Amino acid sequence: MGIETEFGISVPGHPHVNAMATSSAVVTSYSGIAVGDRRNRTRWDFDEESPLRDARGFDMSRAEADPSQLTDEELGLANLILTNGARLYVDHAHPEYSTPEVTNPRDAVLWDRAGQEIMVEAAAAATREGPFTIQLYKNNTDNKGASYGCHENYLMRRATSFSDIVRDLTPFFVTRQVFTGAGRVGIGQDGRGAGFQLSQRADFFEVEVGLETTLKRPIINTRDEPHADPERYRRLHVIVGDANLAEAATYLKMGSTALVLSLIEEAALDEDVVLADPVREIHAVSHDPSLTHLLTLRDGRRMTAIDIQRIYLARAEKLARRQAVVKIDEQTADVLDRWGTVLDDLERDPRTAADRVDWVAKLGLLEGYRRRDGLDWEAARLQLIDLQYSDIRPDRGLALRLEASGRLQRLTTPEEVAHATERPPVDTRAYFRGECLRRYGDAVAAASWDSVIFDIPGHDALQRVPTLEPVRGTRDHVGHLLDAAPCAADLLESLRGA
Repeated sequence: MGIETEFGISVPGHPHVNAMATSSAVVTSYSGIAVGDRRNRTRWDFDEESPLRDARGFDMSRAEADPSQLTDEELGLANLILTNGARLYVDHAHPEYSTPEVTNPRDAVLWDRAGQEIMVEAAAAATREGPFTIQLYKNNTDNKGASYGCHENYLMRRATSFSDIVRDLTPFFVTRQVFTGAGRVGIGQDGRGAGFQLSQRADFFEVEVGLETTLKRPIINTRDEPHADPERYRRLHVIVGDANLAEAATYLKMGSTALVLSLIEEAALDEDVVLADPVREIHAVSHDPSLTHLLTLRDGRRMTAIDIQRIYLARAEKLARRQAVVKIDEQTADVLDRWGTVLDDLERDPRTAADRVDWVAKLGLLEGYRRRDGLDWEAARLQLIDLQYSDIRPDRGLALRLEASGRLQRLTTPEEVAHATERPPVDTRAYFRGECLRRYGDAVAAASWDSVIFDIPGHDALQRVPTLEPVRGTRDHVGHLLDAAPCAADLLESLRGA
């Protein structure tokens, strides 16, 4: 699994500065921090990417595609591959950090938090080097009609029917925002409607299923670009989530979704919870902080979002017990426990979940200001507080200040995060990619999720090392080869003999 986050960007006092140029300055400035005096000529390898391939069995033509979908084109924007196995680049008008591949939700939280710290350093460096102050926000909308994503990615078996994924995953995505929502002041895509809602992204979803990510956004995205052996795997590209500041929310978001995907792979969701109108319901759930809205199922039943989540939780617990050899592994047990606890707390009194759920924490801050200053939901000041919640500067961001005071749970330590900004996870192919960059950076001509390409003196052609198996290239698999190879040429010789 992994997380891709586009950060909101602003230049206070200079609203008309080109966002692409400013985003490039952020990424380029971090290049100086990450690479230092070492030559940075490694490029992203687009050769194997296929963003217009649809899981429903066809390819969209490039003529039909919106330019934002053509993510396999080299646009000359800043693009950096980091020694922790991550990618830091400009995605149109935003700086984006894509975590390395990880195998569990806690590591997803850790390398996501590492990316947040990297962005803090990058923005500070760009501010020092440039003419403007640059501020970054871990949010999903400018409240003027634009939205930018926090995407999740999960490896799945290719044999799993995509129609089953759509049927069984849609109700989960519509309702999981009760604990994954980041909270938002304003209703509607432009935020002009007065009020508060659970999710920053919900109002931007207009269809149930589709390939697009920026126009007619679908609840289930059909991009079929596995970044792995396409005969064995699919990558489920999830665009329906919010960017979370609460580490516990990110942990539960990734962990619960992974468990539901296991349910789907095992055909173990034995109750039909198909919604009559998913698009209408994703908006309605978000617009109801009381959590009492009744969703209508296709069979006529009506349930709250928490009721539907409990169905998924009960099936996930049953499957985990069935699959456990001796006992349920520690993280699975923890995710199941946290999932059940947060649903109970939200049903009894949402305020009791303020230490784990972003929208609840944010709403508590906003209600405090509303009571103190007599503000209604149309007050512009509340939108500023909403924005400040997502400021990633530790001394300014309200979420980070809540965390520092112990009012928002933290799952990682500063020491772990500092390590993860420079080093990759050890149990996926990201280890091989990151360590090659760290040890032999000058010899790495290009890299991508599924390959590392070397430029070795004396060889006429570039040397590509494919990494199509996400759980090969780990420390246990190749660590001894890397340790024994003082240069990239020696490594390639060792790989040929392995």
